[in-house]
Amino acid sequence: MGSDEMSLTTVKSAHSVPATVDRLIAALGTRGITVFVRIDHAAGARKAGLELADEEVVIFGDPRAGTLLMQADAAVGYELPLRLLIWDAGGQTMIGYRRPTELRDDFAVGDQIEALRRMENLLEQISAETARLDAVP
Repeated sequence: MGSDEMSLTTVKSAHSVPATVDRLIAALGTRGITVFVRIDHAAGARKAGLELADEEVVIFGDPRAGTLLMQADAAVGYELPLRLLIWDAGGQTMIGYRRPTELRDDFAVGDQIEALRRMENLLEQISAETARLDAVP
């Protein structure tokens, strides 16, 4: 997808990329949400002899939420589990995600709008909590 087709909702973090990711993982843990993988794109670039500013993706979810959507349209499984991208944008750490409610236009999940809204609320809350300047949640 090109940038014209999809935009990320973004939040500025008061922390470095690694610290933001650590805070995110801690916040998910307190909610009992499974972290499936933490992908460090910058480390991968370095291993390939390339340079990339800090950038990580955290993929997480709860089958009790995502399964409902996949029962409505199996193809939505391409977008699940949920993920957040955390990256260094010229010295400013950013958190980005695609709004789950946008999935209703791409998949046959329009009748699952409440589940999509709950997922979106989670992403909004967890991004704000992870980004703010205070103790680890």
